[in-house]
Amino acid sequence: MKFDPVLSVRELQPGDIGPLSDYWFESDPEFLINMGVDLSRMPTREQWIELLEQQISQTYREKQSYCIIWLSGNEPIGHSNINRIIFGEEAYMHLHIWKKDNRTKGMGLQFVKMTLPYFFRNMQLKKICCEPYALNPAPNKTMENLGFDFIKEYVTVPGWINYEQLVNHWELTLEKFSSLYQMPTL
Repeated sequence: MKFDPVLSVRELQPGDIGPLSDYWFESDPEFLINMGVDLSRMPTREQWIELLEQQISQTYREKQSYCIIWLSGNEPIGHSNINRIIFGEEAYMHLHIWKKDNRTKGMGLQFVKMTLPYFFRNMQLKKICCEPYALNPAPNKTMENLGFDFIKEYVTVPGWINYEQLVNHWELTLEKFSSLYQMPTL
């Protein structure tokens, strides 16, 4: 009999900083490049840790980035964060499952569905955007399956550590999210 661990999400905590930083600083450089990371734009590990610590200490209105940790059982295995936040309006979402053996198992869809209420409610967002690499099928299929609207495919620099790349721009409004899913109590 196969055991499927319970999936859950929660806000970033101090104990998550190490594993989250390991994902970025211990991943194969080729993996990061294939994900769209410009290695020359990466901060040092110390700078990264400082940014995460700062995020934990800030109020929602002050946050420039907001991270939700994904857990399988009680083990953190990934995260989603938003940045380019305009509090009360919109933000851009990013999705990361840390270890290869946890990817392509369908967990991403469940994790994002559990994460979206945190972003909408706590940042008082009207819209969430996501711009995955256009040729990466997994996050694009996740956006489609969750009810995000495909807006366009174009070339841009989707984040502060990325290089210019072809992305698909997806959007989900609070109104549409609320019509598709019941907003859980956090």
